[in-house]
Amino acid sequence: MDKRIKMTEQDPNVRKNNFFEVSLGYTEDEAVEEAKRCLNCKNPRCVPKCPVAIDIPGFIQEVKKRNFKKAYEILTKYTSLPAVCGRVCPQEIQCESTCILGIKGEPVAIGNLERFVADWAIKNNIEIKNTIEKNGHKVAIVGSGPAGLACAGDLSKMGYDVTIFEALQEAGGVLTYGIPEFRLPKDKIVKTEINKLKKLGVKIETDVIIGRTITIDELIEEEKFEAVFIGSGAGLPRFMNIPGENTKGVFSANEFLTRTNLMKAYLEDYETPIKVGKRVVVVGGGNVAMDAARTALRLGSEVHIVYRRSEKELPAREAEVHHAKEEGIQFHLLTNPVEILADENDWVKGVKCIKMELGEPDESGRRRPIEIKGSEYIIDAETVIMAIGTTPNPLITSTTKDIEINKKQCIVADEDGKTTKDKVFAGGDIVTGAATVILAMGSGKKAAKAIDKMIRKNNS
Repeated sequence: MDKRIKMTEQDPNVRKNNFFEVSLGYTEDEAVEEAKRCLNCKNPRCVPKCPVAIDIPGFIQEVKKRNFKKAYEILTKYTSLPAVCGRVCPQEIQCESTCILGIKGEPVAIGNLERFVADWAIKNNIEIKNTIEKNGHKVAIVGSGPAGLACAGDLSKMGYDVTIFEALQEAGGVLTYGIPEFRLPKDKIVKTEINKLKKLGVKIETDVIIGRTITIDELIEEEKFEAVFIGSGAGLPRFMNIPGENTKGVFSANEFLTRTNLMKAYLEDYETPIKVGKRVVVVGGGNVAMDAARTALRLGSEVHIVYRRSEKELPAREAEVHHAKEEGIQFHLLTNPVEILADENDWVKGVKCIKMELGEPDESGRRRPIEIKGSEYIIDAETVIMAIGTTPNPLITSTTKDIEINKKQCIVADEDGKTTKDKVFAGGDIVTGAATVILAMGSGKKAAKAIDKMIRKNNS
């Protein structure tokens, strides 16, 4: 059985010193060769595993025939952000996990092919013409991350007058402030795909904080939006509440990545630099932890990841862990911080850690980490980055009447995104807690259908 075509990457010893993209994409010939591996199954198992149900065999068959424009047309029927999804979706646990070739060998590289088609369309300035007849109804979207953009794109294609309200100065949400340039280029990819949505008629107002600048109730009652979709994500960082966590030099991963990605702290000519020590400890084992660690490495630091379970339980994508190791990130597994140590000026000088062992499975199904008494040791460091998760910011829910939240501060919504408040829908991380880009997009698309149905019913 043929092996999948590997994507060319920057050499680890080179890329760890720059912020350019790590994976360089397929050439046309490589994409066609990979597409030839697809068996075009009569009952493709990959499609149901895609949260936005892309016609995967359909677009791959067009790649096989070198009909790249047609492949792009098929992709854009289902996703507004194919170049983004081709880079950051966890295909290994979604579409590719059920590919029949994966039973005895390697599954088709669906994500790599999606990325190729989207990049080819950008490179060749391909625009899919949409003749949209406006229907005279307007919808507000809160947040310009993947959930909001997906919802906005679908509603706009249906003819709605859509306005996105974004709290920060640039659109894109986590795509812009959270994911580093070396995984997701901002100008080349994120801005390009957002500009395509603007061409559909989607309006984006930045620097508007819903709950402060204007409330959800005011959007409906005063601005006369017929529905509101909340896709504002989960941007409130968690901390461990251990001694020394308020020491100077301790960042949340959210702040650290926002400063580098959105505020360009890694560029010498920007006036918003970030202070990073020679040695950095990143606490956590998810994709955000890998992003923070690899960013700190590129800023010139020696980087240590501390994670309380074993490598088997690391929640980050396998590819991200592999890239981090290749670049020289040092992993301290089965290890947990118990105190952050400060110098006489209250700056971080180290992290006291304790060794862990795994016990019986806990409520998450993973084996519970247990401290090994007397195993404490110190990792010298000048910077600590906490990457142990986020929860939704309570600003919107605390200023909105009649909207129910659960004990995790997430908005309660049904499968279509309908909340307990009339005319208000929600999706993405503010409903599920921190998850993936493609799941957020899927929720935005479902909500768009439900919003359309509700407005039609209200006006019939």
